[in-house]
Amino acid sequence: MTKTYAVKPNEVKREWYVLDANGIPLGRVASKAASLLRGKGKVCYTPHVDCGDFVVVVNCSDVLLTGNKLTQKYYRKHTGYIGHLRETRCDKLLAERPTDVMLHAVRGMMPRNSLGRGAVKRLKLYADGSHAHKSQNPKKLDLV
Repeated sequence: MTKTYAVKPNEVKREWYVLDANGIPLGRVASKAASLLRGKGKVCYTPHVDCGDFVVVVNCSDVLLTGNKLTQKYYRKHTGYIGHLRETRCDKLLAERPTDVMLHAVRGMMPRNSLGRGAVKRLKLYADGSHAHKSQNPKKLDLV
């Protein structure tokens, strides 16, 4: 009888990956980033251990939103005071802070616990095509 191996946190080997979001739908980029951040594609995946990788997403400002999402999708937050619901339309947020759109999409696909919060910290987002992580030798992944 063989035993199932559970990886320990100090045994996790973290890789660096670059995803180019230029002209690719937002959900496709976000789901791939969330899967890499959780480590779901690794052989040593253990659900209760943070075994994910670092993910750098470039060209967040050029991400594709299909249908009428640019004008019909709203990002809402409430300050806690009566009548203080803040709404921002997707096209306005994409023009002002394009990385926030990607962060919101990836964070929505992560678990709502300490593993998810730790994994989102390894997500690096850039609005243009350059990033500051060349020294980590990230691997480029194609999403086509």
